[in-house]
Amino acid sequence: MSSEISAQVTTPFEYLDVFQLEYANSPQISPDGKHVIYRRTGFDIMADKSTASLWIIDIDGNNHRKLTSRDKGEGSARWSPSGDRIAFTSGSENGSEIYVYWIASGTLARLTQLEKSPSSLAWSPDGKSIAFTMKVAAKAPVIAKMPSKPKDAKWAKAPRITDRLKHEADGSGYIKPGFTHIFTISAEGGSPRQLTSGDLNHGGGLSWSPDGTKIYFSANLNADWEYDFRNSEVYSVDTRNLQIKTLTDRKGPDGNPIISPNGKHIAYVGYEDKVQAYQVRQLHIMDSNGGNAKSISEALDRSVSNITWANDSKGLYFMYNDKGVTKLAHISLSGNVTDIVNNVGGTTLGRPYASGNYSVSNNGRIAYTLSKPDRPADVAITSKGKSNATIITSLNEDLLNYRKLGKVEEVWYKSSVDKRDIQGFVVFPPEYDSTKKYPLLVENHGGPILNYGPHFSAEMQLYAAAGYIVFYPNPRGSTSYGEEFGNLLFNNYPGEDYNDVMDGVDTIITKGNVDINRLYVTGGSAGGIMTAWMIGKNNRFKAAVVAKPVMNWISKTLVADNYFGYANSRYPEQPWENFEGYWKFSPLSLVGNIETPTMVMVGMNDLRTPPSEAKQLYHALKLRKIETVLVEIPDASHGIAARPSNLITKIAHTLAWFEKYQ
Repeated sequence: MSSEISAQVTTPFEYLDVFQLEYANSPQISPDGKHVIYRRTGFDIMADKSTASLWIIDIDGNNHRKLTSRDKGEGSARWSPSGDRIAFTSGSENGSEIYVYWIASGTLARLTQLEKSPSSLAWSPDGKSIAFTMKVAAKAPVIAKMPSKPKDAKWAKAPRITDRLKHEADGSGYIKPGFTHIFTISAEGGSPRQLTSGDLNHGGGLSWSPDGTKIYFSANLNADWEYDFRNSEVYSVDTRNLQIKTLTDRKGPDGNPIISPNGKHIAYVGYEDKVQAYQVRQLHIMDSNGGNAKSISEALDRSVSNITWANDSKGLYFMYNDKGVTKLAHISLSGNVTDIVNNVGGTTLGRPYASGNYSVSNNGRIAYTLSKPDRPADVAITSKGKSNATIITSLNEDLLNYRKLGKVEEVWYKSSVDKRDIQGFVVFPPEYDSTKKYPLLVENHGGPILNYGPHFSAEMQLYAAAGYIVFYPNPRGSTSYGEEFGNLLFNNYPGEDYNDVMDGVDTIITKGNVDINRLYVTGGSAGGIMTAWMIGKNNRFKAAVVAKPVMNWISKTLVADNYFGYANSRYPEQPWENFEGYWKFSPLSLVGNIETPTMVMVGMNDLRTPPSEAKQLYHALKLRKIETVLVEIPDASHGIAARPSNLITKIAHTLAWFEKYQ
């Protein structure tokens, strides 16, 4: 390696590098296992948004090219059963549509001209049809008949009226009235045929029976579906006479049904709802007529996701999170689990959350998104029984080969509460010197029923590049450690998860490289709740940044987009029935103890933890004359970092606040 290249390698990761990052997502391997099509996502620095297009590559890494010449966003690629065509969705002048690409000729055709965007594409077994889901518009309620306005009069806009339980969603705002239904369309084009109807949602993934006469799906078609919102069942719809058959019947979510290649069994994921903070999703199988349902993953004690039948119908592939890492595994019908890889992920760039996906060919080859601590996702090829994987893309080498990133290490320690083993991760400054002391920055994850892992994170790397040792823990309540661990926050949040975080801080300090006079803490969403709780419990931190928090569970619960989902699963009863209980766990109850200089940050369009929550903390601290500042980010929802410039804004303001108190 030349001295010139060596010098370039030591360049720290910088803010504008965020715009240069790319990652692979949704790799779809061809039925014969020879090619992979995947969604390649990058960022447009001028438009300040992500861009995504479909790329195709041979499994040996050759012939890597863009699938089409279109400059519109592309996604949801699906191979036809024979592998001769690829169906996908892409933007058009009238919204998203379904396209088909012929491999042999390179011909591209638009199949549809739809009123709404299609999703959940699924080829029929004979390759003659494509099923998809689409929202069908409905009319909003009308309360009063208004008089006609005079010609050319400029009256105020008509009121927006809703009578629905769920009428808005963070990131998309007001949900227009309508219901999702299942359609099919000829793979040669024509008019779509609607298979389901009525004022009920028929959505999720679709699975054709081998003979093409049925499509299996998951939905909540109960009469009280709005209020029984955690429930769903597995159904089939007959493609000939449109009759719907119910195949499961229990309290709780049953989803992602997939028929086995031999047509004998349906696999699906779900659990019997006990109404608690966290429950493990188990993999079930039943006969194709709905009989003999049973769980085959009960012994795993980890949530199962993204299931795919093996071509021999003798088992399934699936993903699960285990101690901070995401694994791809195979399970036999008798429940024997065989891990295949433990490095799936890399499809989230902001913070190091679990992510990733995969697909399997007819001959058992697997394409998946491979995660590394120092790289976003690339496409890798492996198979069951193979000892390693072959990485066939290198999307970030042109940038990250010339950046020195912070090293990520795993750390385990004992909780002072009950001696449980708690896991966390540490990122060291790129130029880390073990003889020096560094400020410590604690970053609390959201959820709280989520987990961080050893994945690439632009945010953590930028903190480390600024000279901080970064500690991000998975305290009790985090996923990937089993149902009992995750459910420790049931009617007890925030609770001893606070102690788990502080025990981790003390563990990092004992290693000897932390300046104990320069401790800082931040986090967003549930991480913002924990940050506010921590500074309400102790004054050990020089400064804090509380991002998009819940400060008052009483007010948050009744104004957030998911307001209806909190009663009994988070705290007993509704806020007006359990005022003291909701207040007990509200960080606002501790605000009188806070002495830590605190920046409060929130997206102005946040519907999940509304700006009113952040303002309660800011206004309380101002009234108490505690050093504080309110940072409101325009046009940002709960996912502040959805736009690259906002990710940079979030990190830059956090670091600037901490620098002020060095």
